Amino acid sequence: MIEYQKLVRDRIPQIIRNAGELPVTRILDDEEYLMCLENKLDEEVAEFHKDNNTEELADILEVVYALAEANGYSREELNRICTEKREERGGFHDRIFLVGKE
Repeated sequence: MIEYQKLVRDRIPQIIRNAGELPVTRILDDEEYLMCLENKLDEEVAEFHKDNNTEELADILEVVYALAEANGYSREELNRICTEKREERGGFHDRIFLVGKE
């Protein structure tokens, strides 16, 4: 058996079955799920650093949404908070690098 020991997207077991293989899975409890989501975020960020592509950014976003939902926030609420912070403090569009302050 090939071991992965990681959180995967919901349709991965079916994709494995469709390829003629047998997935071995289990359902995580709440504590394990949060820990695995945090690990998955690290994994996806590392993959983005390596490959620097839009697919990896989409994976990061999916994990962030799952983390928000696991902590009781909807995607809409997370997006609303992002918008509020952007309006209050700005985004990163202007590429400002703060060296320090006096």
